[in-house]
Amino acid sequence: MSMMQQVSLPEMVAQSRDVISNPSVGTFERYERRGTTTNAAIYVGVASVVAGVLGLTGGLGGLLSGILGALIGFFVFTGMVFYIGKSVAGGTGTWDEVAYTFSLFVAPLTVLGAVISLVVWLFSFIPILGFLVALLSFPIALIILLAQAYFAYIAVQSSMNIRDQGKAIITLGLSVVGTVIVQMIIGGMFAFLR
Repeated sequence: MSMMQQVSLPEMVAQSRDVISNPSVGTFERYERRGTTTNAAIYVGVASVVAGVLGLTGGLGGLLSGILGALIGFFVFTGMVFYIGKSVAGGTGTWDEVAYTFSLFVAPLTVLGAVISLVVWLFSFIPILGFLVALLSFPIALIILLAQAYFAYIAVQSSMNIRDQGKAIITLGLSVVGTVIVQMIIGGMFAFLR
């Protein structure tokens, strides 16, 4: 960890606002060295807690496993981006830069997704309106997924210093596949232990 400093949650929220409203490699680069993997863990963890509380349908156990799962998934994915970006695409970033950069859009989009789920749940008790709101939630969820992919593409270019579009896409694609495989293995181990 180079000369990075710890940043507060309000600073991270302000940086997220900037990254989301002005998405560019330059915007991400402005913040990539301001935080650490610890900052990223705190920010994604807080977002996961907020999302878990908003969707507290699985009880306390569901909340805790959701938070743990979100953090593990986040760090497996950013670890893959770092490793693949460095070894396959020749990137020069650090894991601190990758994790922190990705946290700046993952955390707010996690909370946004939870808010949308809560709204759908609240309207589900109103027969026709609930159905219409649920239908509307699908394109919104797709938009959030596409936004995550877009921000991830820019974040890879920034945090790993990979300007070649093909290498950035390969880094992301292989990271997604690797993360899915790791999560399946972890899920299989937990299922086996039950």
